[in-house]
Amino acid sequence: MGGLLITWIVTSISLFIVSRLPFLGVEIDQFTTALWSAIVFGLLNATLGAILKFFAFPFIFLTFGLAALIINAAIFALAAALVDGFRLRNGFWSAFFGSIALSIVSGVCFSLLGRASLL
Repeated sequence: MGGLLITWIVTSISLFIVSRLPFLGVEIDQFTTALWSAIVFGLLNATLGAILKFFAFPFIFLTFGLAALIINAAIFALAAALVDGFRLRNGFWSAFFGSIALSIVSGVCFSLLGRASLL
């Protein structure tokens, strides 16, 4: 349970950091919105993301993982559509680069904590 709470907090902080990068077009109003966004993103990633990646595995394999980036961007965009105060200024490109930035920032945060991500 503690690992899930740490993952939630780190993902929330990472989302908030990503929203402060001016060139991405990811906007989150306040930290409480980042907390809700992390919950929605995590649930979507664990359910819909897993299902999509399972069925798209041959395509992911053939594209050397590029299709997985598209699926992650779609999950990111869906989370933004579901949470008030979480917006993507440039549509798909904000979702695409925002999901990549989220992976990098959360990876750095988890490495600073000395823990492996549960994502």
